[in-house]
Amino acid sequence: MEKAISFRVADAMPEDVGQGYIRIDNADMEKMEVIIGDILEIQGRKTTVAKVVPCFSQYKNQNIAQMESIIRENAGVGIDERVTVRKIARQPAQTLVLSPLDVTIDFSDAQDSKHLERVLNGLPMIIGDRLKVNLAGARSQYFTVIGTAPQGAVIVNAATEIKVTKTDASEDRSFRASYEDVGGLDKELQRIREMVELPLKYPEIFRQLGVEAPKGVLLYGPPGTGKTLMARAVSSETNAAFLHVNGPEIINKFYGESEARIREIFETAQRRAPAIIFIDEIDAIAPKRTEVIGDVEKRVVAQLLALMDGLKNRGQVVVIGATNVPDMVDPALRRPGRFDRELSINPPDRFGRLKILKIHTRLMTIDSSVNIEKLAQMTHGFVGADIAILCKEAGMNAVRRLLPEIDFSEELREEDLAKLTINMNDFFAAFREVEPTATREFFSERPNTKWEQVGGMADIKRNLQAMIEMPLQHLELFKEMQHNMPKGFLLTGRPGTGKTLMVKALAGSSEAHFISVDAATLNSRWFGEAEKGLRRIFKRAKQIAPCILFFDEIDALAPVRAVTDKNGTDRLVSQLLLELDSLMDSANVIVVAATNRPDMVDPALMRPGRFDYIVELPLPNKAERLEIFKIHTAKMPLADGIDLDELIISTEGAVGSDIEAICKHAALSAMKRYVSDSQSIATHIYKVLNEDFGYGLRQISLKK
Repeated sequence: MEKAISFRVADAMPEDVGQGYIRIDNADMEKMEVIIGDILEIQGRKTTVAKVVPCFSQYKNQNIAQMESIIRENAGVGIDERVTVRKIARQPAQTLVLSPLDVTIDFSDAQDSKHLERVLNGLPMIIGDRLKVNLAGARSQYFTVIGTAPQGAVIVNAATEIKVTKTDASEDRSFRASYEDVGGLDKELQRIREMVELPLKYPEIFRQLGVEAPKGVLLYGPPGTGKTLMARAVSSETNAAFLHVNGPEIINKFYGESEARIREIFETAQRRAPAIIFIDEIDAIAPKRTEVIGDVEKRVVAQLLALMDGLKNRGQVVVIGATNVPDMVDPALRRPGRFDRELSINPPDRFGRLKILKIHTRLMTIDSSVNIEKLAQMTHGFVGADIAILCKEAGMNAVRRLLPEIDFSEELREEDLAKLTINMNDFFAAFREVEPTATREFFSERPNTKWEQVGGMADIKRNLQAMIEMPLQHLELFKEMQHNMPKGFLLTGRPGTGKTLMVKALAGSSEAHFISVDAATLNSRWFGEAEKGLRRIFKRAKQIAPCILFFDEIDALAPVRAVTDKNGTDRLVSQLLLELDSLMDSANVIVVAATNRPDMVDPALMRPGRFDYIVELPLPNKAERLEIFKIHTAKMPLADGIDLDELIISTEGAVGSDIEAICKHAALSAMKRYVSDSQSIATHIYKVLNEDFGYGLRQISLKK
């Protein structure tokens, strides 16, 4: 008898989906006397098989077995349940008979049959197993294994004869999702599992403790963060009945029909319990009764309240609501007893985006140039839906690039299909098409400025890096040192000294989200709209933290408050003061403002606790002007004998933007000279001369 060990079940890594793997600790593999690729029998409520591979270092010594959802389903277990695992002999499959679980695809097509053979090659299986096969065009097909030769556990190989039978029965599994399909929401998924999965699968735990199980959870967050996907995953993993409710299905023109429809949904759920009722965009069905005019909406809200917390017990029915505007939902629904818990689903951080990218690229044919880690760093402000469309756009770019190389006059050959791969340039091109959802409405930009592009001011750069980058990147260090994170910085100095450039370099090097706000974004002729917009900006900054919130020309946004407020700016200043005061250390948001008129900024903003540090950017000295010149002339074809020292002396009192303008005018002068000289164009010898820089100096002095 082979040695058997009991393990606690955990979900699989995104890259393991579809591989037929079970991951366990190396030490347990030694105890069972197995090596990588051996076949293990997994005994839960049912029996299945999988190939063993070692787990990653973070899961060592935890007595867990990682397996994907289809293997968990075949073993009849869920996450955190236990399975018994033992080694069995491996034998190649001579024949494999599959029965489709739905009849949407006809496998008489030779292309689909070849793809099926490629996907199943190397997978272990046993009669009764279910398989999920991802076909071309992102189609998925589920099968049941109804026959193998020889009997018992087998491994599919190139010589296996695969037969697909016809089926009369159909089973809709199109809505199914697994925990491996949800990326970057581990904490939120754990909390919703506690609320939904445990009461539905193990109600006796709550009976023993003498407490009532939670009955509802409200998911809220920006569009595309995964609220609906999370509800589908929890429903699929619990094997509960899933009733999806849409607003238009409820509202009816006849009196009383809308309420009857809601009652019917709850009665169906009670009959099919355990069940989950998922109400998507619940703000459309249950808006605030004080703010709606129609009578139908008020009656629908009242009926929903009665059903969720009425005299009659709901039983094993959990209600999940989802919305991206929780403030629009009737407050009576948001109390314990109806929605017991509210979960904020925020845009993912860099590690979350990495996991989502792995999920969406696991079926894509990508070449070695694609760097998933770099893409995760570049996708600031992207939610899951943005990353999904980014991957689709990259695929479409690859198709456009490769279409001219393929001959469609005859049947596509294997070597033609092998050329169809997606490279890193396809993803870069997709970035120009996709705009992040989380920061789209606030004119956010993706920071790409580096410190090397900022000339001079070495001490100021070091101080700002220490005061802004360190809190954003090492928040736990500040907590350990019991040091409060700074809230705000005000950069002052003459126009052109590099205030805005400095902030962009900070955002670019810290890899934080960056939201730029100006007075034109907020000013409105309607009373209260500007303050409401400011509230939304601070709320969004907290949601996508770590974040740098940049107010350029803050003297226009928060001027000194006067005795009479004719333009409504006093209210906006008061709102800004309140928002700065309400920023907690845990918010991980730093506010940076810039102005060249600090005397015009309201004094209440300038105190510690709001703008903790006021940094003045001085005029560049001789060495700093040389550094700025070198930055702006680094890619220019300079002629031999260009005297930068003379230029530095001539630009005494100039700021960084003046030096940049001198270099641009010099390049323009050189281009005009070469265009007028046809011989120079023919020889392709272009150089910027001393006289061109002299022209640039004259242009700047004329402006001044």
